[in-house]
Amino acid sequence: MTAAPGMRDLAHRLLVYEAGAGKASEPPAIRVYEKLRQSLGEFVGVAGFQSLASRALTLARPEVPSLSAALVAADGSLQGLGEIATQFGMGKDSTTDGEIILIARLLGLLRLFLGEALTLSLLRSTWPGEVFEDSKSVHGRKA
Repeated sequence: MTAAPGMRDLAHRLLVYEAGAGKASEPPAIRVYEKLRQSLGEFVGVAGFQSLASRALTLARPEVPSLSAALVAADGSLQGLGEIATQFGMGKDSTTDGEIILIARLLGLLRLFLGEALTLSLLRSTWPGEVFEDSKSVHGRKA
């Protein structure tokens, strides 16, 4: 089973946005993940986010075996993703398919458990502005 195309597109847009707007010292996937962890942690708690993130990582591993080196810590932080990107020669502004798939899996679980409207509302409050301008929802309707 692969990540839904709508979730992959949304994950890719978030990663591209962070690549252009974030700190030079962190890969875009780490910035996206940390923003999700912070905003969701306030909503579902640390344990709730850790559980969702662990499940997303488990679902992403069959598609991206290199993610087996990554893990979600008890506080919900993601460990090992930066090392994976370095191993494959990816720079701080690059995005790998593995990163897209991992974020897409996490977004897919959010949509499944919170619903599309609440998930998009949460994402809009975390990334206000152009990330969601003229975008479509994951089901092809305007978001």
